Amino acid sequence: MKFICIKFSEFTLQQLYETMRLRQEVFVVEQNCPYLDCDGKDYDSYHVLGLQDEKVVCYTRLVPPGISYEKYCSIGRVVNAEAARGTGIGKQLMQFSIERCREIWQDTPIKISAQCYLLKWYGKLGFTPVGEEYLEDDIPHHGMVLGTVDG
Repeated sequence: MKFICIKFSEFTLQQLYETMRLRQEVFVVEQNCPYLDCDGKDYDSYHVLGLQDEKVVCYTRLVPPGISYEKYCSIGRVVNAEAARGTGIGKQLMQFSIERCREIWQDTPIKISAQCYLLKWYGKLGFTPVGEEYLEDDIPHHGMVLGTVDG
């Protein structure tokens, strides 16, 4: 498994196609959740691709502070291909994504919108629940933070 972190402008056409396909396969089709995936945030974000034989098998989107959350950077669109689940790749993907956030935005805390069934999993990575549970696209979610905001 090879992880890379790129800006939107650095995607190859093949990588972009595979990434959008993976996001749609899981979030739209598998989770039966019709929503607009292309939300305009991709342009300003960094993109972490997990490549196996140059094929995208997992992915996260690293969103700068002020776009999804005012005082937080964010890791979103966390997705693994079905064949990659249960292999530990998801944990490696998140660890790599957290490291890139620290590299790019230093001590800025990271906020995620976690599907509720994954709260324990994200907790093992150091994320702490904040606020109340909410529905996002009819799926229960909970905000989680890694790090703290001063003030």
